[in-house]
Amino acid sequence: MPIQIIKEFLKLEAAAGIILVVAAACAMIVANSPLAPAYNGVLETHLGVAPWLDKSVLHWINDGLMVLFFLLIGAELKREAIEGALSDVRQIVLPGLAAIGGLVVPGLIYAALNWHDAHALSGWAVPTATDIAFTLGVMALLGSRVPLAVKVFVTTLAIVDDLAAILIIAAFYSGGLATLPLIGALVVLALLFALNRLRVTSLVPYLVLGVVLWMMVLKSGVHATLAGVALAMAIPLTDRRNAENRPLERLEHGLHPWVAYLILPLFAFANAGVGLQGLSPADLLTPVPLGIALGLFLGKQIGIFGTTMVATRLGWVRMPEGGTTAMVYGASVLCGIGFTMSLFIGGLAFAADEHVALTRLGIIIGSLASAVAGYTLLVLATRRP
Repeated sequence: MPIQIIKEFLKLEAAAGIILVVAAACAMIVANSPLAPAYNGVLETHLGVAPWLDKSVLHWINDGLMVLFFLLIGAELKREAIEGALSDVRQIVLPGLAAIGGLVVPGLIYAALNWHDAHALSGWAVPTATDIAFTLGVMALLGSRVPLAVKVFVTTLAIVDDLAAILIIAAFYSGGLATLPLIGALVVLALLFALNRLRVTSLVPYLVLGVVLWMMVLKSGVHATLAGVALAMAIPLTDRRNAENRPLERLEHGLHPWVAYLILPLFAFANAGVGLQGLSPADLLTPVPLGIALGLFLGKQIGIFGTTMVATRLGWVRMPEGGTTAMVYGASVLCGIGFTMSLFIGGLAFAADEHVALTRLGIIIGSLASAVAGYTLLVLATRRP
């Protein structure tokens, strides 16, 4: 991956992370102010474009707009797998192993605290996510003091983390399957890949069929956001007849600002608002929020840093160039910022039940603790003599 492209990507994600913080803070303020009834009322308002497609504003954001977020993730994954960091096994081994550790340990911590409750146990995946925008936003506050190789390590780790989250959503958080819509989705998907094989490079037919695919997937029982990932995989990265024409990259560049500056902040504002009325400090020590907060704050750093140290000590991989053990530890702690994907998975695991508010609080506390501790550790690790 060219250095300039990496720097531009990090710059955009950093700005998006700062906006996410503001959006989440505004949501918390509004949800605990006299505006709370209006805030909740708007999110619960139903908007129907057809008799079979009638959803609340919150669901339109989570199942509709977030499809574009997953489309962007799919585009980034495909590009990275073909010609980026994920195309070179040597570059992916360390962040790949670290990502696995950062998935397994938080899940085990959460499961250990909620083993007695089958319903609560369904939220095991909530603390396994890393929010790349939020994490890089915090790292951006340190400017060039953090070596680029460490930032690339974190970015690659987060991309692998996103891929794992997509697989987890597909495997564990899709409902009962409806046969006819699922067949329809497969037919549309086949048409999309046929366009790819025919070397169609215009984005228009892909996007039109993508809307149809989203509607089919929405009704099939598979989570609708996965339609975005499937669509990205069908769009060609390059044009054999014109090396300068890169359809998938055009889509990625066009989507990135909208996702970073509008869709993710809107998602954060709609999902981070937690009313604290009626909650006590003791509620935060109940298994669900405690498992999430500890999974993010302790589980992520133990899993990522522990795996990294074992792999480097055994000689399987080398530390990121220019990075010290202290820097990697600070970055590992920072990866406990789960926020966007954690909120998303939490909404799937505990849709409109008694765990929703406590789940969001656990995510916010765990992510905030990781942000503050990770930033502090990186400041100390990058101090110049």
